[in-house]
Amino acid sequence: MGEVDLAGVYVHPLLIAAILAFVAAEAVGWLLGRLRLYRFVWHRGLFDVALIILFWAGFASLLNGGNVAALFG
Repeated sequence: MGEVDLAGVYVHPLLIAAILAFVAAEAVGWLLGRLRLYRFVWHRGLFDVALIILFWAGFASLLNGGNVAALFG
């Protein structure tokens, strides 16, 4: 897993995955708010953080070809 070249700047894939996770979690949070489904969530802040972490792990796994163990080792 190497770095990605974005206009001459080398960026680690986990940073790209984190940005994608934040955008996806914000979109899902907006949708949950519009559909008024947050009323079923006990603690909205914890739910949002967990959602970002789940998306981050998923995008990192996809960027790494599905090998989650190689991300942290």
